[in-house]
Amino acid sequence: MKVPVKLAVLLSGSGRTLQNLIDRIDDGSLKAEITAVVSSRSDAYGLERARLRGLPTHVVERRAFLDTAAFSDAMTSLLGTIQFDLVILAGFLNLYLFPPKWAGQVLNIHPGLLPAFGGKGFYGHRVHEAVLAAGAKESGCTVHFAGLEYDSGPIILQERVPVLPGDTSDTLADRVFRAECVAYPEAIRRVAAERD
Repeated sequence: MKVPVKLAVLLSGSGRTLQNLIDRIDDGSLKAEITAVVSSRSDAYGLERARLRGLPTHVVERRAFLDTAAFSDAMTSLLGTIQFDLVILAGFLNLYLFPPKWAGQVLNIHPGLLPAFGGKGFYGHRVHEAVLAAGAKESGCTVHFAGLEYDSGPIILQERVPVLPGDTSDTLADRVFRAECVAYPEAIRRVAAERD
């Protein structure tokens, strides 16, 4: 694997996934460098996590743009100024229409076992609530190459967790997030190794 793989991390919220990547880089299990953190919201706590780490931060406010195309153009212009090998969607709650030349370089993680419980509107606790409402016996997370539609693109790996009797969306979310903390760094390692 090329050392270190350069990551541009995109987020919209708390930055827990960003923090997991920082922690894996610190413990040496992920040979990577985060070159920038980009948020679609200026009030995202993930920006604070990045600043505490001394990482470069940028904001492209989704609400400042009339449509997805204009927002995506602004994101692409910004990312064009940043050195990266992979773009990591880490709780990035916006559709990003990235340039075709970046296909295979943009990764996303979904808190469910795609293709089930995916698509527009399925994110965060909405996924876990849907899993419970369906009576599913297992859930998990999916790391995949991002496509130009929500939760599309080839799957890189999935981690499965059981749905336990008495689970709430909170308890299931905690179990799935623990799986995400293993799955995303592993997917990045696999993709980076294949790119060498």
